[in-house]
Amino acid sequence: MTGANGFSVSGYGPERAGWTRIFARDSLARRLDWPILLAAVALSLIGSLLVYSATRNRTEINQGDPYFFLFRHLVNTGIGLALMMGTVWLGHRTLRNAVPVLYGLSVLLILLVLTPLGSTVNGAHSWIQLGGGFSLQPSEFVKITIILGMAMLLAARVDAGDKLYPDQRTVLQSLGLAAVPMLVVMLMPDLGSVMVMVIIVLGVLLASGASHRWVFGLLGAGAAGAIAVWQLHILDDYQIARFAAFANPSLDPAGVGYNTNQARIAIGSGGLTGSGLFEGSQTTGQFVPEQQTDFVFTVAGEELGFVGGGLIIVLLGIVLWRACRIARETTELYGTIVAAGIVAWFAFQSFENIGMTLGIMPVTGLPLPFVSYGGTSMFAVWVAVGLLQSIRVQRPMSA
Repeated sequence: MTGANGFSVSGYGPERAGWTRIFARDSLARRLDWPILLAAVALSLIGSLLVYSATRNRTEINQGDPYFFLFRHLVNTGIGLALMMGTVWLGHRTLRNAVPVLYGLSVLLILLVLTPLGSTVNGAHSWIQLGGGFSLQPSEFVKITIILGMAMLLAARVDAGDKLYPDQRTVLQSLGLAAVPMLVVMLMPDLGSVMVMVIIVLGVLLASGASHRWVFGLLGAGAAGAIAVWQLHILDDYQIARFAAFANPSLDPAGVGYNTNQARIAIGSGGLTGSGLFEGSQTTGQFVPEQQTDFVFTVAGEELGFVGGGLIIVLLGIVLWRACRIARETTELYGTIVAAGIVAWFAFQSFENIGMTLGIMPVTGLPLPFVSYGGTSMFAVWVAVGLLQSIRVQRPMSA
């Protein structure tokens, strides 16, 4: 039988109707932001190749299996995608109601780091060992709860129509909410994560419409606090050494300046197109420490050159651009603040990670979003992508 459209009804109509439903204007597939999703997937896949290149010859950490880190990176990415889909399914508005529970859990987890359950990695006592070779870094999830918690407080009365902008009392409450976990993370000490959280707080306040006096006041307080921390010798010796090496790149090139010097050599040797994937002499020779995590960008610079490194930056730029668009187009302040907080997080962490490999930022141990090896960091960034997708999916469709 042939239908009015000229196609056979039997064997075609149901399938066509199914595809029509999937890609209908109000369907989930049409509402998703595909550029941000595809860019994030591409970054994770590129990261898997870079992680494999950095670890395949390192028998002291890969347990004799050259594919050990590659497999785990791909598994982490898969779990991250599942968490993203779960976040979209729950919705950012549902998570808004669960903020008190999520905030309490995240604070509890970072407090557990300060107990005997916590462990130290590269000088930062910020991990919980779960056994079986697995570990958890709770500070990564704190970034999400700070964004959600501050957004819930700052947007409550505005979205309800009672206020045009958050009042001073609300701003103080949101700052107090962020200050508690930040102080705990500082005690670990995990200075890199604290820096990201500070940028998140500033981004959230700017997006909320709060008075700019709060932003300038926080910047001034941050500068004063940094001076006080330095003068009171609160920082650990390894953190002071990192800042000293940043201020003077030629300082102790075989000691505190070794990482950054080797990173610049690796990136500089790549030239325009690189030495070829898996062919980098610095990477193969294992000259750059922590190359699968903090310094993964050096693998791209050496083996893929300026072109490969530029591609990673472009893909990160697509993620940030689409996130900014989501923040601008949503009709509720809560969604705007959440998206803006994620933009601030991704932008600063990417700049800091790439910057420290180039020697223009101090070494802080922050991973490159989606690219660096690491389970907790991968899960957190994909949950953030899920929040962005949920904001886009649940916004009213234009006529």
